[in-house]
Amino acid sequence: MASLLRMGLEGTERGALKVVNGALRELRRQFQVFGPFEHVPKVTVFGSARTAADSPIYELADVFARRMVEAGWMVITGAGPGIMQAANEGAGRQHGFGLNIRLPFEQAPNPAVDGDEKLIYFRYFFTRKLAFVREAYAFAFFPGGFGTMDEAFETLTLLQTGKSDLHPVVLLDTPEDGYWERWERFLRAELLDAGLVNESDLTLYRHFHDVDDAVEEIRRFYRNYVSQRYVDGELYLRVRRLPDEAELADINDEFTDILSRGGLRPVAPHAAEVADGDALEYPRLAAGFDQAGFGRLRLLVDRLNSIAGLEDAVGPPDPADQAERDA
Repeated sequence: MASLLRMGLEGTERGALKVVNGALRELRRQFQVFGPFEHVPKVTVFGSARTAADSPIYELADVFARRMVEAGWMVITGAGPGIMQAANEGAGRQHGFGLNIRLPFEQAPNPAVDGDEKLIYFRYFFTRKLAFVREAYAFAFFPGGFGTMDEAFETLTLLQTGKSDLHPVVLLDTPEDGYWERWERFLRAELLDAGLVNESDLTLYRHFHDVDDAVEEIRRFYRNYVSQRYVDGELYLRVRRLPDEAELADINDEFTDILSRGGLRPVAPHAAEVADGDALEYPRLAAGFDQAGFGRLRLLVDRLNSIAGLEDAVGPPDPADQAERDA
């Protein structure tokens, strides 16, 4: 309200005010639709709208969504045809969301979400993209065109720069298709070899041909790790189980390049966390972090997930226990 008032007093032109008003309406609708399901983890699925229903990739997306629902998750798509329809069909109407975009040629929602209360229409790509990222705890990418590439690189950029908390990112295709192998060859030849990204940046995603392996990768990410938060210049990592003294020493030796202030150490909840009631039931580790090596931090999360004494299978995380959502 204060910002809108200032814009009015500053004589902001009417077109700009309409953009702000439209964006706020779309965000309000997003929060309204997702609100009742905030305690259910969700995976956002991206892929081509042009994938034919008889394609092996279409079937792969359908089965992936089914497996995620069986694991206790819900599925978010762009509500269109192709991969989006496959994932919505696999998830089923009860467990799927559709974030449709109004285009000049009008992308109609696919039959699996058409008319559902969890279907949202967006005019602006930027508000729709915010919904894709803000509401998800994992991301799955299937072969696609400009839109899929845009979403893939934007998601990886958010993770690489720390503008989003770490989340598992899986890339799926068939061995015969080889889409993501060719994509990664491009990254290595044109970006990594030229020094435009680091080797550790390529750990922010994982590539799979097998659906069950991709689902397990997502579940494994939350096997021990719960969430993160920055407090007073330190990174706090909430976990289900703390490593023992020897394990912690090994982890600190392995990741000394990104940790400071003596490395990770067990700590009590910070006063700021207590004030917010932020995941207080979980133990936590804290350390100084350079806020640059997020690929290495992704590997550190893997290391925490591999410590001894954890159960073989842990259910999906409760989003209420996660850090505040990124805007």
